Amino acid sequence: MGSQPPASRAALEHLATLDPAALAGLPVSSPLTVRSAAVSAHLLYLGTGGGKLLLFSLQDPSTPEFLRLLPIGATLPVSAIVPLPSVARLLVLADGLLLLADPLLSRPVRRLGSLRSVTAVAARRVVLADPSSCSVAISVGKKLLRVDFTLHDADELDVQTREIASVEGVKALAWVDDSVFVATATGYSLYSSTNGQGVDIFSLPESAGHPRVKPLSGGDEVMLLVDNVGVVVDRFGQPVGSSLVFSTTPDYIAEVFPYVIVAGDSKVDVYRRRNAAHLQTIPVARTGQGVLIVAGDDDGIDTELVVIATTYKVFCYRKVSALEQIKASLRRKNYKEAISLLEEFESDGEISKDMISFVHAQLGFLLFFDLRFEDAVNHFLLSETMQPSEVFPFIMRDPNRWSDLVPRKRYWGLHPPPKPLEEVIDDGLVTVQQALFLKKAGVDTVVDEDFLSNPPSRADLLELAIRNIIRYLCASRMKNLPSPEMEGVDTLLMYLYRALHLVDDMEKLASSQNSCIVDELESLLDDSGHLRTLAFLYGSKGMCSKALSIWRVLARNYSAGLWKDLSENDSCGTLVTKRSGEEIAAVEAAKILKALSDEDLVLEHLGWVADIDQDLAIAVLTSETRENQLSPGCCFC
Repeated sequence: MGSQPPASRAALEHLATLDPAALAGLPVSSPLTVRSAAVSAHLLYLGTGGGKLLLFSLQDPSTPEFLRLLPIGATLPVSAIVPLPSVARLLVLADGLLLLADPLLSRPVRRLGSLRSVTAVAARRVVLADPSSCSVAISVGKKLLRVDFTLHDADELDVQTREIASVEGVKALAWVDDSVFVATATGYSLYSSTNGQGVDIFSLPESAGHPRVKPLSGGDEVMLLVDNVGVVVDRFGQPVGSSLVFSTTPDYIAEVFPYVIVAGDSKVDVYRRRNAAHLQTIPVARTGQGVLIVAGDDDGIDTELVVIATTYKVFCYRKVSALEQIKASLRRKNYKEAISLLEEFESDGEISKDMISFVHAQLGFLLFFDLRFEDAVNHFLLSETMQPSEVFPFIMRDPNRWSDLVPRKRYWGLHPPPKPLEEVIDDGLVTVQQALFLKKAGVDTVVDEDFLSNPPSRADLLELAIRNIIRYLCASRMKNLPSPEMEGVDTLLMYLYRALHLVDDMEKLASSQNSCIVDELESLLDDSGHLRTLAFLYGSKGMCSKALSIWRVLARNYSAGLWKDLSENDSCGTLVTKRSGEEIAAVEAAKILKALSDEDLVLEHLGWVADIDQDLAIAVLTSETRENQLSPGCCFC
């Protein structure tokens, strides 16, 4: 088939290399040739061509410990090892014989019945297994047999054997639930383990290589090998999902969820099970004529370890966790790869919801310091655990009213602590200039190519940063935040609106229900001449006297020009009514006066409102929206 693209991702990490003969203390004159391997929990079993079983502890997989060597017969090469943990046994296929050993190889092996010429064996995989029993399927001559094991007290093992069907030329077996999958040189079929009924799945061409079957984690799927293509079927033999196309015809197949690992042609390849993406190639130098073996715990889902065995050497690998892979991508500032990994692990259920939010926040901060503000805020918004107060240091320098609210999260320590926007942008632009210099010198950098080809101005970056933080804070207003944090969100949002002279947004925020801190904004708005905003803010906070005083000043000082009236919208919500400045001031003052029960304050401002619009003054006096109506004397004063 077509060549695989080069893999840049480490899904498996090397832990240790061991020399089984040396660890077992055997002389150089008596070399061991590894023919089979199996992993069960933290134990590694090796079978040799000279009829020996070796046991190693992988409790600390970086330093495997030799535990025991058990000879089973010099003329009995071990071709398969099948751990049966539920009955505390190890099933060994050696020169066509089936042998039983205890898990720690502490006792001599014993033969399983009088069976000879066994060609294949497979343990049954079921979703809900009996903790003290298990079953295996074996092929002997033209018979497909079922062997049931039950463990009783005193380590007594009961063995029952019965025939499932008559099948000739069996090369490999797999047993999932009730279905026994049988591979022969001519094709694949499955048989019911209860009634023996069989059905062909598909035939193999005469030129096909050695057939292999591999149960996959989850308990419902099996991979059937056709040369270098792994066809995935369900327990009824029906194809499901996409086939996996390997770069070579595998000698062995293992699984460490969510990866399928294949060995062949002096290398081990790692593929993602869900979409068959090729992730990693591990070259392995082989000595001797033996095949390359790869083995993992047959559980597949919870296992982390993979063992690669050549004739004389064994290599231990572990699955690199989802977070470690994402972190490595972020260290390289390969954001596209990190996002792809995050999506991949999320779909595979390899990463928790909280950690997904954590990674989005970490991505956001990295992108922010790389001056990619829009992308950064997009990731901030995808994080359900990020707190709005985490962006406060970008807006207001410490110390300030909200400094104690800012969580001192360092995430993975891949970005500097937040600091004011101007400093972020200045430092980022220095990095861009350095990258431009390095690029001219022929040195690759991690700075975005768009920045290098068209460096933005400081002013443009500052506006872009502010607009995107505004976007984040506006979205944060929709959350149920603690009162102090909401106060910070609204107050700092007003700061940012003012920085970009977004007057309409300032007035809209000030006139609506908000959590702005007046003390933080009074001087800012007054000094900058945003008196309308300040008046709206006073009004929203019930500071009616101050609000009315500003509207009175505005009514006197407004120019004769026309102003938009915020109180009237057209059918599409567009502000269309235009009035003189003094009329608008009178209208806004009247809104406050209509709800006031303070007669002295009403009388203080009623006169100038009446001078502008007598109808408004009458509406103020006759308003029924105030809690306590004005006295008759006030109305006729």
